[in-house]
Amino acid sequence: MIKKYSIYAFIISISILIYACSEDNDDSYAPVSPVTVDLTQVPYPKLSDYKFFEGDLKNQIPSLDVIPYEPASILFSDYAHKKRFVWMPKGTQGTYQGDDQIINLPEGAAIIKTFYYDNVLPSNTRKIIETRIMIKKSTGWIFAEYVWNDEQTEAYLDLAGSYQDINWIDENNVTKSVNYRVPSEVQCIVCHKEKEVINNQEVTVYTPIGIKPQNLNFNYNYGTTTKNQLTYWMEKGYLENSTLPSEINTVVDYNDTSKPISARVRSYFDINCAHCHKEKGHCDYRPLRLSFSDTGSSNGLTNMGVCVPTQDMQDFDPELDKLITPRRTDKSMLFHRVNTTNEAFRMPLHGRTLIHTEGVAIIEEWINSLDDCR
Repeated sequence: MIKKYSIYAFIISISILIYACSEDNDDSYAPVSPVTVDLTQVPYPKLSDYKFFEGDLKNQIPSLDVIPYEPASILFSDYAHKKRFVWMPKGTQGTYQGDDQIINLPEGAAIIKTFYYDNVLPSNTRKIIETRIMIKKSTGWIFAEYVWNDEQTEAYLDLAGSYQDINWIDENNVTKSVNYRVPSEVQCIVCHKEKEVINNQEVTVYTPIGIKPQNLNFNYNYGTTTKNQLTYWMEKGYLENSTLPSEINTVVDYNDTSKPISARVRSYFDINCAHCHKEKGHCDYRPLRLSFSDTGSSNGLTNMGVCVPTQDMQDFDPELDKLITPRRTDKSMLFHRVNTTNEAFRMPLHGRTLIHTEGVAIIEEWINSLDDCR
């Protein structure tokens, strides 16, 4: 009898132990992101090597801890659509540096941006062209450019740059064409570089463009929830919240006609032009200062070129002797530059070959709203 009770007791003890262990596993289990960013090995030869996406690569379904984001105003890139994502190593987070400053992301962080067109002819389907990645190493940011194959199954590292002819039907059922330019690493540097003083020496560093609090301070639909992006980042542990101010000077969607034209054009200039036309930027030798904070200052109109003489007239029409002449687009050098496809004169320098008709219309409306020069 004693032996029988001992066997029962043993079985019960084992059952309790197994149950307790299973309960512990359920309580302590935490899913692990599959993303792999080995800073000694990147950039990888293939986009899939990072494991940023789950399932079919072309569907761009983000893996665990890969967070989609979108700026309030978007950079024009020959009408290409974009999907943007950010990933940070576990236990790390970005820090606030200012409304108009890039969020300081930790070492190992990656910013991912995929460019594509919908309704591409002749099959009227989506075609992904490229995926750009910026990765932060201990020495700074590096670029990794991936070009997609025709089968849309993989993208391969290519830093040399290339062209692709794209014909597509836009949202207004208009057929458009572009000789799309995939940038080289050198072209990436032009827009992403800025000067910085390190150890009393001026050096060139590379930096992201769009991930600023002023650009992310609005609601985004994450599929399961709609939430302010900065709040979402803090909840996910991607943004340290102790230094984030309660109010942020925020850009607007430049396509939102309910907003003042001055705010719309300033937002347009900020995302499309300010990375070069700012202090320590590629074009800081020119008088334009087009960041949202610079154009909102007491001398904001001057920073935007209003009534400012044109430098280096070259062979331009002599009437283009001011960067912006109020109510005269035909006498405004800035307007001429954004309204041409001539590669020698067009602005921005890189990222577009087509005229951004909607953006030009915003600039024209703003110029026509200005008071005459005194």
